[in-house]
Amino acid sequence: MIRVLVVDDDFMVARIHAGYVARMPGFEVVAAVHTGAEALEAVAEHEPDLVLLDIYLPDISGLEVLKQLHDVDVLMISAARDVPTVKEAMRGGAVNYLIKPFSADALAERLQQYADTRRRLTAIGPEARQDDVDRLFGTPTGADPLPKGLSSATCALVEQTLRQAGGDLSAAEAAARAGLSRVSARRYLEYLCVVGRAELHPRYGTAGRPEHRYRWIG
Repeated sequence: MIRVLVVDDDFMVARIHAGYVARMPGFEVVAAVHTGAEALEAVAEHEPDLVLLDIYLPDISGLEVLKQLHDVDVLMISAARDVPTVKEAMRGGAVNYLIKPFSADALAERLQQYADTRRRLTAIGPEARQDDVDRLFGTPTGADPLPKGLSSATCALVEQTLRQAGGDLSAAEAAARAGLSRVSARRYLEYLCVVGRAELHPRYGTAGRPEHRYRWIG
């Protein structure tokens, strides 16, 4: 589970954000606090993986809190939309920045991107290749652009899953290994076939339609 600390000066907003996080598979909320000082104390106590951090806090700015946080990832959540603030958040090491107000889907998308990146880092192993790093940082590699609705981080995860399989996988098997839904995994597998990095192998049974299985070809 990815452990999340929610920090927002508004008690109701903090509760809503915590509810959004709690509904995401693979995530759990360890605490919700409302000041910068409480945020620093909660990080030390709970050791979360990710902090959802507001900027406008009653005691110190969330940007100042960001500078004091170490060994924890931070997703900034704020109504501040001026470029200097966004730049300062980036320089401070925030993994993403979400402008209020936003929908539950918008937060869910960023949380999924974060989870995908963590899984990708775990799958790489002790040493990274340049193409691994490029995918993590979203650097264009000359590959075909992804169709609308597909993310580069999730595509890299499915690709890594298929590469490590040592054989062919069905969409259901790939989904289970990657922690995705079967429908989502199938979309990425089909895309990898279209761009020539995977191939489809139908498996015919005794009756009914053949099972689609996918193999990495690089």
